[in-house]
Amino acid sequence: MKVIETDRLILRTWTDKDAEAYYDINQDPNVIELLLGPLTIEEVKDFMTTMNRQFDRLGYTLFAAEEKSSGTLIGYIGLNPPKWEAHFTPCIEIGWRLGSQYWNKGYATEGAKAVLDFGFNKCDLTEIVSFTVPANVRSIRVMEKIGMHRDIKDDFPHPRLTHDHKLSQHVLYRINKL
Repeated sequence: MKVIETDRLILRTWTDKDAEAYYDINQDPNVIELLLGPLTIEEVKDFMTTMNRQFDRLGYTLFAAEEKSSGTLIGYIGLNPPKWEAHFTPCIEIGWRLGSQYWNKGYATEGAKAVLDFGFNKCDLTEIVSFTVPANVRSIRVMEKIGMHRDIKDDFPHPRLTHDHKLSQHVLYRINKL
C-alpha cells in the first residue's frame, strides 16, 4: 500500500515481490560495510513481515522505497522504534538503507524529508532521532541535510554490541517538531 509519495519515490508497505531485491541490496559490500553483515533471505522475509505488522500497529514503519520512474525497489526509508534501551529511548528513529547504485542521487534526503513530515504531521510525533557509526559520513550528511542536530554528549555505545566492537560507538542526531 502506497503511504508517502515524493517527486521521485513511492514509500509503501512491503510485498512478497520485494524479497529478492531487498536481499540483493543486503549482499552489496558497499551497503553492508558499516553493518553487522549480509542478511539471509529468511531474515529479509522476517524483516518485511515485521515492518508490515508494525505499520498496521503503529501507522509508521521502515517503508519499502520504490523509484517511481522504474518501479524498482531501491531500499527502505522510514520510522522505527529501537527494540533496545539507551539513555534516549524510548524514541522513534528515522532510518534508510538504499542500494549503492542509488547513492548520491538525493533519494535518501528526499525520502527522509517526506518521512519527517509524515512522522510529525500524520503520526503526531514530537521528536525523531537518527544514529549511526561515525564512519558513516553519507548518512550523517543526510541527517544534517534534513535539519537534524548532534549533541556530542548524546553519542553512545550501541547496547547490542560489545564496547570493543568496531561498530559499537554511535553518534546521535535529533530533530523536534516545530
